[in-house]
Amino acid sequence: MYTILCNMKGSRKLSVDETHLKTIDRYSLFSDLLDSNGIVEEGVLEKLRLNVRSLLGGEPDPELLDLCERILFHNDMKAFGLHQLILLYIDWKKEQS
Repeated sequence: MYTILCNMKGSRKLSVDETHLKTIDRYSLFSDLLDSNGIVEEGVLEKLRLNVRSLLGGEPDPELLDLCERILFHNDMKAFGLHQLILLYIDWKKEQS
């Protein structure tokens, strides 16, 4: 279990399970998400949410639904939190290699 900060103060946190990271990896949710500048803004979070909504159009995957409920569409998830999630995913992916 991992924890990411959702704001700079550190007062809002989300718990990220390894299953969430595997789901991100399986669906390649972060590929082609960022522009060339690499800055995570609210528009990037909205783009990710729209991409995930399109994936949920068919028969929804329970693990993808859990990722949405607990992380991506959580009230505390903002651009700062998404940046932390991307950094966590990169570190996790390095550990898997």
